[in-house]
Amino acid sequence: MFYAQRMDVPETPAALREEYDTQLEDILETATFDAQDTVSVAETTVVIGDVVSRFEEKSSDLSLEDAAVIQSLEDGEPDPDTIVEIACEHLLLGMTTAVLDVDTLASELETDLDAKEVQQKIERRAPMTFDEYVHVQHAIVSRSR
Repeated sequence: MFYAQRMDVPETPAALREEYDTQLEDILETATFDAQDTVSVAETTVVIGDVVSRFEEKSSDLSLEDAAVIQSLEDGEPDPDTIVEIACEHLLLGMTTAVLDVDTLASELETDLDAKEVQQKIERRAPMTFDEYVHVQHAIVSRSR
């Protein structure tokens, strides 16, 4: 589960993303849903089929919320909003454990996000792509080892 508190990560963000993609693919192989089914995420209605299409196309605009929709299709998983909330709370907890501020975190990311953008995304005041989430999570966990 990508939203779980991580204590270890692979060597690179790309390897971590690959790990999560494999888990999400496994969920889609066993999930039963109609492509037109909808789910509410952050006060919007999302068509599950559209989310799955973006994931299968390896779209760079796959959001953290989209990944949460797929994760929520697995039996026993919480709703997508709860998954996003838990995921972001774990990022904040990881930053505290690693004694890591947003300026340092932003400088360690392999993205062009600045500190303000990182903070807004982690606090859910700005949208976060799944790839950005993976990069942030990787940097936090790598720093806390």
